[in-house]
Amino acid sequence: MNEMTRCGFIAIIGAPNAGKSTLLNRLTGAKLSIVTPKAQTTRSRVLGILMRGTAQVLLVDTPGIFAPKRRLDRAMVAAAWGGADEADHALLIVDSKSGLTNAVKEITERLAATGRKISLVLNKTDLVGRPNLLPLAQELAKLAEFEQVFMVSAATGDGIDALLDFCAATVPEGPYLYPEDDLTDLPDRLLAAEIVREQVFVQTRDEVPYGTTVETESFVEQKDGSARIEAVIYVSRTGHKAILIGAKGTRIRDIGARARRELSTLLERNVHLFLRVKERPGWDEEAARIRAAGLNDPSV
Repeated sequence: MNEMTRCGFIAIIGAPNAGKSTLLNRLTGAKLSIVTPKAQTTRSRVLGILMRGTAQVLLVDTPGIFAPKRRLDRAMVAAAWGGADEADHALLIVDSKSGLTNAVKEITERLAATGRKISLVLNKTDLVGRPNLLPLAQELAKLAEFEQVFMVSAATGDGIDALLDFCAATVPEGPYLYPEDDLTDLPDRLLAAEIVREQVFVQTRDEVPYGTTVETESFVEQKDGSARIEAVIYVSRTGHKAILIGAKGTRIRDIGARARRELSTLLERNVHLFLRVKERPGWDEEAARIRAAGLNDPSV
C-alpha cells in the first residue's frame, strides 16, 4: 500500500535583508532566488519545490515587506502578502542581528491578525551570541502565536534539517502538484532576466540597481543544444546607463560574462548571452514593466 503523500505551500515572509532568498536556496539545495547583500533584491514571488520523504513542500519566497513609494514597490509588497495569504503555513524570517525593528514588529502583528498558522525562524544565528536569541524570541512571541520557533543560519546550514523536517510534516495530506524532479515554476526567460539583474546588483552601487529592471527579449534553443538569450536592461536615468556600460563597455561585458556563467550552470547547457542597455524614464510606474518582472499590478 502506498504511503500517503503530503503537499502544500509554505510562504517565507519578512523584512528586506532578513535572508529569505538565501534560506529558500538552502532549503531546496538549488539557486532559485537571486541573492545579494543589498536589501529589496527579490521583486517577485519565487516558488521552490522541495521533496522531503513523501512530502512535496512548495516554498514561496516573497519580496521583503517595506513602505512602498513607487508602483513597482506596491506590486512587490502586494506579492509578499499575496504569498502569505495563499499559503498553508507562513515562516516569519527575522534577522537575529537586527532584532525587533519597527518593520519586523509591523509584519509580525499583521501576520498574527490573519489568523493563519505561523512559525518563527530566527536567521543569521552565526552572527549573534546564543544568549541574545531567547530574549528576541520571547519579545516576538508577545506579538504573535507561533507554532514553532527555529534558530538557523541559512548561510552556514546550521539548524536547517529541523526546519526541513517541520516543513515536510506540516503541509497537508494530498497529491503532488508538480513533477517530483521540478525545482521551480520560474520560466527560463524570467530566470535569465533575474540572473542578469543579480549581477547589476552585485556590480553597481547606490541607487543604480534599484533604478534598473531586466527583461528577456529572446530565448532561442539552438540546434547544438545551447541557448541564445537576448536581454535588455532598462534604466531610469542617463547617468545610470553610462555606469552600467562602463569605460569602453567593460562593465556591461563583465555583467554579461558572469551572468552567462551562472546561467550555463543553472540551465545545464551552453549559453550565448547578449545584453543592451536602454534608457526608459519612469519604467517603475509602467504596468507592462511590472508584469514583465513577474508581478501583478496592484493599481489595476
